[in-house]
Amino acid sequence: MSEITPFPGSIAERFVNEIFPAHYKSGALKSERYTSRAFADAEWENVFTKTWLVVGRTNEVPEEGDYITHEIGPETFLIVRQADGSVRAFYNVCQHRGNRLVHARDGSQPSFTCDYHSWKWGIDGSLLSVQDEGDFSQGTPCGRVRLAEVRCEVFKGFIFINMDDDAVDLKTYLGPIWDRWQPYPVEEMTRVQALSIRLPSNWKGLIDNFSEVYHFATVHGPFLGYLEDDYRDINCSVFDEGHTMLNMKAAVPSARHLASGMAPISDQLSAELRQWDLDPADFVGDPTATRGALQRQKRKLGPSRGHLHYENMTDSQLTDSHHYTIFPNFAAGMLADGILFHRLRPHATDPQQCYYDVHYYAFGEDTFTRISTSEGGTGGKREDVAIEELDYGDRSLGELLDGDVATMVGQQAGWRSRGYRGGELSDQEFRLAFYHYMIDRYIAGYRPGREEDKQ
Repeated sequence: MSEITPFPGSIAERFVNEIFPAHYKSGALKSERYTSRAFADAEWENVFTKTWLVVGRTNEVPEEGDYITHEIGPETFLIVRQADGSVRAFYNVCQHRGNRLVHARDGSQPSFTCDYHSWKWGIDGSLLSVQDEGDFSQGTPCGRVRLAEVRCEVFKGFIFINMDDDAVDLKTYLGPIWDRWQPYPVEEMTRVQALSIRLPSNWKGLIDNFSEVYHFATVHGPFLGYLEDDYRDINCSVFDEGHTMLNMKAAVPSARHLASGMAPISDQLSAELRQWDLDPADFVGDPTATRGALQRQKRKLGPSRGHLHYENMTDSQLTDSHHYTIFPNFAAGMLADGILFHRLRPHATDPQQCYYDVHYYAFGEDTFTRISTSEGGTGGKREDVAIEELDYGDRSLGELLDGDVATMVGQQAGWRSRGYRGGELSDQEFRLAFYHYMIDRYIAGYRPGREEDKQ
């Protein structure tokens, strides 16, 4: 099994040493977890409405009145920049008769007027005016009725919401991730790719996939020349809040690749070596030296190339993929100069469908698209690319993700089969099993931070 670092005496430690081998290694991942409407309803009520969910980025709402909407399951939320600079979130529903208040994905306006009866709402959720105000014998609703607000907090530029008024604060919920992400200049990143795919698969399928490396050699064979997939050489952490992390060594050929007899230095690895003024030919005799050489070269050349954040990073963070799952539906591949963002959103009514949001965010001044001051702009506003909505199969998602997504579609068909018995997991798939264990705990009533749930 990979090296595991749960905290002593924690839920995570007990899971790895006791619960995983006793229950989750064989037969626990039944088909109904991926196909049953009843199970999906239990997840919605006990997981999604009780946890912190990523809904957007602060740079999507830079000015007062700027807004985005976010749809997940049966709910839609309205996230708005306030006059005092804060960000607030509301259920996207008019409190008169329940009409959806805002239909656009994003925009900017000083107030929101319902297109059914013209009730007008302020960006702070207050009711500003109603049609025929004198016709309310109970008294005007203005000053009395407000939009239903949702808890909203920000971490490293990401906007999180929580539908549970009693939930712990975001910093407590994120646990060790709060500190582990500090070296990355996440607040400064720009979205350079943004796709939202309607996928014929349960939302957990891809989270499962991102929680293990066991599939890597089969599905992502061409990348073995750049990433080490040996489970004995992967460090993992699992946290009581439900989050997990694995560190996959990169910028080095895997042991499988070297054993295959292929050229020891792959094209991908060669390109990165040249990018940092290293000659691939110098490593043919010792291909495993590439990772260390790149770490040293990035330390040496990084600052002069604008990568000032390198000085706050460990050697591993300079080269490797540190992959996090933030419970329940967000996964992030943290790289030295960017983040591969994965968010899975359950369908409102069908557990065998979901929405897969995959974005790439890049760090560094050279990646930012800026508005020129000569054109009347500020000279400093970053522009993210627009989100492109797709159906599965409309276009390639890239060599790496195409394999993952195609597997999900075939797997969903298998989950529908009465012949599927619930899985037989290898030891290295414990991170996947821990994820399902935490879903089961939440359905049973667990909430992070509550004293009675610590044991």
